[in-house]
Amino acid sequence: MAGSKEIKRRIKSVKNTAKITRAMEMVAAAKMRKAVSQVLAIRPYAHSAWSVLTNLAKAFKEYKHGLLAVREVKSILLIAVASNRGLCGSFNSQVAKKLKEEIDNPEKLKINRIGDKKLESKIPNDELRIDIITVGKKAEQMVKRIKKPARNASPLNKTQESGKSSDSINKSTIHEKQSDAGGEIIATFHNLDYVPKVEDIRPLVKIILEEYLNKKYDKVVIVYTDYISTITQQVKLRQLLPLSKVDIEKQIAEMDVMAQEYGIKEPIVEYKVEPSPQEVLEYILPRLIEMQVYHAILESNASKESAQMVAMKNATEAALEMADDLTFAYNQIRQMKITQEIAEISAGRAALEN
Repeated sequence: MAGSKEIKRRIKSVKNTAKITRAMEMVAAAKMRKAVSQVLAIRPYAHSAWSVLTNLAKAFKEYKHGLLAVREVKSILLIAVASNRGLCGSFNSQVAKKLKEEIDNPEKLKINRIGDKKLESKIPNDELRIDIITVGKKAEQMVKRIKKPARNASPLNKTQESGKSSDSINKSTIHEKQSDAGGEIIATFHNLDYVPKVEDIRPLVKIILEEYLNKKYDKVVIVYTDYISTITQQVKLRQLLPLSKVDIEKQIAEMDVMAQEYGIKEPIVEYKVEPSPQEVLEYILPRLIEMQVYHAILESNASKESAQMVAMKNATEAALEMADDLTFAYNQIRQMKITQEIAEISAGRAALEN
């Protein structure tokens, strides 16, 4: 057993650790509230954008747009959203687990949704190409750990910054092919993990739109963590392109505390379209994709802060419990020493009397 001095030193160390984790818990709680408020703030825009697009559907029937094009799935672009750092419980490990499941068994990924219908791809799994864009350093690390034979790809090779100035904190790097990853990492975004603005995600959305319109990919999906409550988060996979009515409605429902009360199905409104349905569509569709990506990142950030808050709370409780156990052990040793000293004094007195 360690001596009293060593135990006393450990008690002090553990209590200091508890102070740090308590502070981190409070910071995470504040960040979580801010992230959740951001998710709620984009509700009106999400509802309005989807409502307008739904009610203009008749005008768009005869107009073919590249973002609405449905092709047999032969190549997929997957956006993986995680955090930059750890200390957030199982948040990143759950995302990694979902990624591995989808990459190892891509049967669901090979299905393209068309309204309420599904178009299944007949391409073999080993011929399916999956390229990946990572958001967060942990996402990049976990993708590199998923070992899978490299597929043929010609990813971009350049560096791109998001924001208006060269000193913007949000930067993305478009990598050369990672041959040892579960797919090829074509771009990484490391600084979208707290309270990003819409402008910060536009470089990411630009890559998605350009690659899909150039027919490099037949489907675009995003893996992120949906914030349900402080103690509950769920990893979701959503189809971004081609535009899926089912996925968009589900994603809008995630923004609502009570989806039915907010009403995804709104009454049909007649619009006078100017200057033309084509130009309106050209503007609305990219904004709708932008809204989906922005919402997914905000949900993931809220989930991360919530997971970190819970993890730090558990760490604080564990540290205080350990401090109590060490204090008990210290008092036992102290009591043993006092008892021993009393016994020695009593023995000495008895010896003198004799």
